[in-house]
Amino acid sequence: MAMLPQEISERLYKNVYVCMKCNARIRTNKPHRTKCRKCGSKQLRAVKKGMKLKK
Repeated sequence: MAMLPQEISERLYKNVYVCMKCNARIRTNKPHRTKCRKCGSKQLRAVKKGMKLKK
């Protein structure tokens, strides 16, 4: 897999988290203080690099 330029990589993966219950993507600086906007869960994980994001 080709390496992404720095700007694109930061935009796709920096401060982006995924809800572990409903798979909603959330962009935040403080994941431990943030709730999911769809289901209200506090269980967030970082987006895996190399995974293709849905648009």
